[in-house]
Amino acid sequence: MTPGARLSAAIEVLADIAERRRPVADALKDWGLAHRFAGSGDRATIATLVYDALRRRASSAWIMGADSPRATLIGSLRLQRGLAARTVAELFTGERFAPAPLTEAERTRLETGTLADAPVHVAGDVPEWVVPSLENALGDDLLPELRALARRAPLDIRVNTLKATRPGTAEALAHLAPEPTPLSPDGLRVPLGEDGRGPALHVEPEFLDGWFEIQDEGSQLAARLSGAGPGMTVIDLCAGGGGKTLALAALMNDQGRLIATDGDPRRLAPIHERLRRAGATAEVRTPRGGKGRPDVLTDLDGTADLVLVDAPCTGSGTWRRNPDAKWRLRPGSLATRVAEQEAVLDRAARLVRPGGRIVYVTCSLLPEENDAAVAGLVGRRDDIAPRPLDLPDAVATRVRRTAHGIQMTPERTGTDGFYVALLERGPDHS
Repeated sequence: MTPGARLSAAIEVLADIAERRRPVADALKDWGLAHRFAGSGDRATIATLVYDALRRRASSAWIMGADSPRATLIGSLRLQRGLAARTVAELFTGERFAPAPLTEAERTRLETGTLADAPVHVAGDVPEWVVPSLENALGDDLLPELRALARRAPLDIRVNTLKATRPGTAEALAHLAPEPTPLSPDGLRVPLGEDGRGPALHVEPEFLDGWFEIQDEGSQLAARLSGAGPGMTVIDLCAGGGGKTLALAALMNDQGRLIATDGDPRRLAPIHERLRRAGATAEVRTPRGGKGRPDVLTDLDGTADLVLVDAPCTGSGTWRRNPDAKWRLRPGSLATRVAEQEAVLDRAARLVRPGGRIVYVTCSLLPEENDAAVAGLVGRRDDIAPRPLDLPDAVATRVRRTAHGIQMTPERTGTDGFYVALLERGPDHS
């Protein structure tokens, strides 16, 4: 496909997303199935164009004076890729499946449009209704952080210390030029290509042998800050696909008792193969039945040294990776997540033993899901209290401290927006 044809395809996908309010991955998959002549390189480039346009949807519409899929794409070529109006015009020729030529109005907008007077939600490319919450979390850093949240995310891997070392893995992947992550001692950062996409790490022999997992540095740090260690009884209460379960197993040196479960059994499907590949051991407890399914952890109440709650959340801290999600988020979705967080924290409180710890994690920047959720549990349980996290110096100087925990952010830490808080259950005086 020609560069112009790829732009036309990206506009088509953006139109599908806008009309049907569907996840970008679904729209891209359907486009690929309907256009089988497109090679893997074509599909990758089209996907990058679409993701970049969604990252800068509001600001692109502002400078272009229109919010159509075409205007969004044109604006993102300037804002995200830094292309001059002349360069963009050379791609929009109307020839060989390329989009129609730029109008005079479009060219003028490209040349003179500015974000100088744009409101924060436009300049920061987020829904307007979340700005008050984000301002509470980010303060004077609001706009720089939102702009960082609209950039492309890095590609990080966590070395599995049950099988490999960071230097050894870096040497084995030398053809990919990885560099050590600045904050996580087990991480490597793999450079992205010019198109913003990373290499196919899942086909590397070392991945297949369980040497590493793909995991954002912030997620690695969240697991490490849990304080999990050998010999402990640890419950990963919202394990999902098992990313943090694997990190916990490595921190425990595969010694102790590690239990993984999730309220949605479908999310647990990948965990078994990932554990096998990593050489890690965990009890995976999969809920059975439909709504109101029996609790699979009742025998563990009051026994856990550590309960990790990687809570279901809006995912606002991962909008670099999932830019379409921010435009689909609604206040009702936030309310639903807050209710789920309350329920899962209450369950964690019943599982932890006296003197044990709960580590509460979200990939959210919204205080309603973070400090407010912790404060809610503390208000409901007089035997549970927040405790300060033990932070390495390199981490302590970069994170934002909140009332009850810490907030990682793209601008300050270069990671996704993870929140971490530590709570401790007091001794049993009964």
